[in-house]
Amino acid sequence: MANEIYRIGIVGASSLVGKELSDELGESLLGASDFVLLDEDEAAGQITATGDEASFIQRLEASSFDKMDFVFFAGTAEVTKKYWHNARKAGASIIDMTYALAGEKDVPARAPWVGETLAAKTPNGLELDLTTPAVVAGHPAAVMVALVAARLQAKLSLKSVAATVLEPASENGRLAMDELHQQTVNLLSFQTLPREQYDAQVAFNLLPSLGEAAKVKLAVTEARIREDYAAFSGGLLPPLALQLVQAPVFHGYTVSMLVEVSQSATAEQIEAALVGEHVDVVSGESDPPSNLSAAGQEDILVRVSEDIGGAGVSRFWLWLAADNLKLAALNAIACAGELRRLRPLGKVQ
Repeated sequence: MANEIYRIGIVGASSLVGKELSDELGESLLGASDFVLLDEDEAAGQITATGDEASFIQRLEASSFDKMDFVFFAGTAEVTKKYWHNARKAGASIIDMTYALAGEKDVPARAPWVGETLAAKTPNGLELDLTTPAVVAGHPAAVMVALVAARLQAKLSLKSVAATVLEPASENGRLAMDELHQQTVNLLSFQTLPREQYDAQVAFNLLPSLGEAAKVKLAVTEARIREDYAAFSGGLLPPLALQLVQAPVFHGYTVSMLVEVSQSATAEQIEAALVGEHVDVVSGESDPPSNLSAAGQEDILVRVSEDIGGAGVSRFWLWLAADNLKLAALNAIACAGELRRLRPLGKVQ
């Protein structure tokens, strides 16, 4: 993989997740590829970086996908819907990070790390259909919960999984972050709060739902996490009981997760089952994971504690934290690694 050079397009390169993706691609095994940064008119001409290389963002057009091997859609869902057929006609493999293609025929949601973990129970059962032209990169919160559940299922039989997910503003883009910032400033100076994105006060507040006029749709995101979790699990994990809460933080997912296993176990056994690539188990003696400690980290941070009750302990509370933008970028790159099997050689030779 490291010796192969591809032509890779990033649509929405100026977005928060687009910039994170550019950085991670530059450091990945695809880093030697030829990158083309694309965006709509207002972002065209901006200078950004891919790894250590400075690049100009080019204007996005229907002809922008000529000779591309991979196209990552990291901007808005509207842009993805408008241009993904152009990318497909050009012969590119497509990784959708905007969820615009969810529900499209032959466009599955993917989390390769979860599939690799569950493959031990069903060899080849969760592999990607190599006839697919595109995939939706799974929601980062769904990746967090499903990967942890899959690790436990591989060593200890799971009976149930429940999670409360705390949503950061950056998951909904720069406008949502700006509104949270302005609400915070205005509250401290006793001024009227802007409400265009949330239609509610989110600063210094926790909410399970937002105003009717909100542009941020918590119910849509919650449904997406449920659907992605189910798609990743392939029926091998218990159904997910889920609550999504808007948190007054700018960056990073945190998750309170309750799991029940079929037999009595210790916290040490749960920790041992979780150990592996992409998961960093934090001991009880260390500071607990947080959205701050997870910032810039590639791994999902997990802390385990017992839910005491009865003679034998079978329920455990897990506290998870992850950098939402970095996790989304790394999962998208892992998806490209799966799709790479469709094109053993790149168009840039």
